[in-house]
Amino acid sequence: MRGLVVVLALAVGAARVDAQTVPPAQSPDQPAAIEFLPRFDYYVGLEHLFSEEQRFVWDANFGSDLDIVDYGIGRLRFVANYQTILGSEFRAFDPTQGNYVLEGSVSARAGGFELAGVFHHKSRHLSDRPKRDPVDWNMVGGRILGGATRGRTELLGRADLRGVVQHTFVDYRWELDADVAARVALRPRFAAISAGGLHVLGVDGSRNRGTQFGYFGEGGLRIDGRRAALELFIAVERRIDPYQLEFSTVTWLTAGFRISSLAAPRVP
Repeated sequence: MRGLVVVLALAVGAARVDAQTVPPAQSPDQPAAIEFLPRFDYYVGLEHLFSEEQRFVWDANFGSDLDIVDYGIGRLRFVANYQTILGSEFRAFDPTQGNYVLEGSVSARAGGFELAGVFHHKSRHLSDRPKRDPVDWNMVGGRILGGATRGRTELLGRADLRGVVQHTFVDYRWELDADVAARVALRPRFAAISAGGLHVLGVDGSRNRGTQFGYFGEGGLRIDGRRAALELFIAVERRIDPYQLEFSTVTWLTAGFRISSLAAPRVP
């Protein structure tokens, strides 16, 4: 059954979207007893956006992923992510956006999978530019998370389905967010990595548009150090509403790096 879900996750993933809204997903082993603060992972990353628009040149993400309590049959988890978009309109490195994601979840393990209820908040802000009206939304929904190891290959898949309970400015009603990541060991400290995802946003019609679709796919190399790992990657992405005051999609190539704690394969 686990293999079937992984295959389905790969099929969905082939189809990085809105990278700042997708926290890293981990599926730790079940502990023998209740543990307080059993896991803390971090990541920082920077990628260059090959875009013709001066507003979109660099995309930087800084985040952490914390298990507050693991109670054996599940866990209480908190994720925070800060994203900075930089352009080149006024200077070589010109911050244009600062976006926040805060997410809490409570889960239950079922066989080889983890089922979770999720509260997801996102707030988007302009940097060095005027913006008085807020752009934010809150979502509540469910998640399924699972992974598998086959020889030198590690797989991790995640799918979220969330409904909007509060929003300001945006027209979002619901969201399907699915990702899969793989890591294939090449040598003791080197691995090939790949990831893919699908992002679907349902809307309320107030902005005169229909359901929105985004996707991403990436591949690269991972190098494990003593205390952290470095990932180098190239990717293609179709991002929904890249500029928070406009309603559109854009497709671009990217190249970049991530530095993270030594954890399982990462869904960006």
